[in-house]
Amino acid sequence: MTIPETGETGETGETGETGAAGATAAGWARFRTAEALFAAGVEARFTKYKHHVLATLRKDGSPRVTGIEVEFQGDDLWLGMMPGSMKAHDLRRDPRFSVQANPGPDAAMADGDVRVSGRAVEVTDPAVMARFASQVEPPEPFHLFRAELTEVVRTDVENDDLVVRVWRPGAALRTLRRGNGDGGVREDA
Repeated sequence: MTIPETGETGETGETGETGAAGATAAGWARFRTAEALFAAGVEARFTKYKHHVLATLRKDGSPRVTGIEVEFQGDDLWLGMMPGSMKAHDLRRDPRFSVQANPGPDAAMADGDVRVSGRAVEVTDPAVMARFASQVEPPEPFHLFRAELTEVVRTDVENDDLVVRVWRPGAALRTLRRGNGDGGVREDA
């Protein structure tokens, strides 16, 4: 189901705006278009488990880490939260965030380690919120934020290499490899 945004919330997933520290941000749709296979793997990793870890910035600039559920609806990655929650206050004050996918039940991390970072754009349009709620059925009232991505990172172990794949808006997907004990990082061409 596509949940288009209207009015003050801007166009779905295609802002291309420059955010904090000059980082260009992109919606999930732009990420999916730029790197379809990588995006599908990241989305699968997040949908495998219900609960993940959100990092926000407190008023004094120190980090706050809390649990969160993420939702993929239409062309967007959504963050919903209870009214008055500290994480909602954090994001309203400073929209920068990172969400770390649940690593799973054991140390094997067979599905890799995934993190999405960016800016959370609060959505207040009642029609958009109602469409979201019809799919998720959150406790009401709630805050709703759309993720605008500045970086997506997936880390896997392949043979004896630690493999880190990094996507940023406007740049090609980078793959970095570090072997066990070889002392250097190699970038795939």
